[in-house]
Amino acid sequence: MSEQNFTIQTHNLSIGYKSKSETITIAQNINLGLEKGKLIALIGENGIGKSTLLKTITGIIPPLQGEVSLLHKSLQSYKPLDLAQELSIVLTEKLPPSNLTVYEIIALGRQPYTNWLGTLSEEDTIKIEEAISLTEIQHLVHKKHDEISDGQLQIALIARALAQDTSIIILDEPTTHLDLVHKATLLKLLQKLTHETGKTILYSTHDIDLAIQMTDEMIVFTPTQIVQDQPCNLIQTGIFNTLFDTEHLTFDATIGKFKIK
Repeated sequence: MSEQNFTIQTHNLSIGYKSKSETITIAQNINLGLEKGKLIALIGENGIGKSTLLKTITGIIPPLQGEVSLLHKSLQSYKPLDLAQELSIVLTEKLPPSNLTVYEIIALGRQPYTNWLGTLSEEDTIKIEEAISLTEIQHLVHKKHDEISDGQLQIALIARALAQDTSIIILDEPTTHLDLVHKATLLKLLQKLTHETGKTILYSTHDIDLAIQMTDEMIVFTPTQIVQDQPCNLIQTGIFNTLFDTEHLTFDATIGKFKIK
């Protein structure tokens, strides 16, 4: 694969936290490449460091060592406004109380491009309408955000990220609190968006069985290594059996799912 196809790459990356008295290293020598037009899932058990990895590759916290490059340029060399035009983040959080409509939430994705008054240009309006069309939520745009379901809100936030028109969208556990039908619907949408828009989408998840079925690639974060590959190749290597330190779960490679022993 040509390096020109990568949106984000990590180079001998070490992640963790620094305080005045100590440095806590969570993982090191991480070398990943996130390609254009691919849906990629990040999986691993609770507390292993998935959120720290996401925060590092989005520039929220600095790396301990190594480098993250976005479109072949050091992430840390980007000015905040320039970074917001190339990378968008969707967090799983309740929005603060407000009277914002779904349309107004999506329009917030244009903030990196609007003037200081926040006035929407014709191009801004076109990008907002495209995002609404891609996510098929025309019927929700006039509703207040507290009048819609959690699943609908997640899709509205994805539409906001689409309106932001970045090369990569990163989502932190977008399927949390959703039932199985809405999880599948959301992942089908993400799958469609990567293939139709050519954007890179990376999301963290605990829904490993669904990720195996629906993603182009997976990043598997285990206590000893971080491995990136296609789901079928990861199944063959047996890495899913190293994910959890328990005797009660086993991964059945013949059906591609976890089973309780």
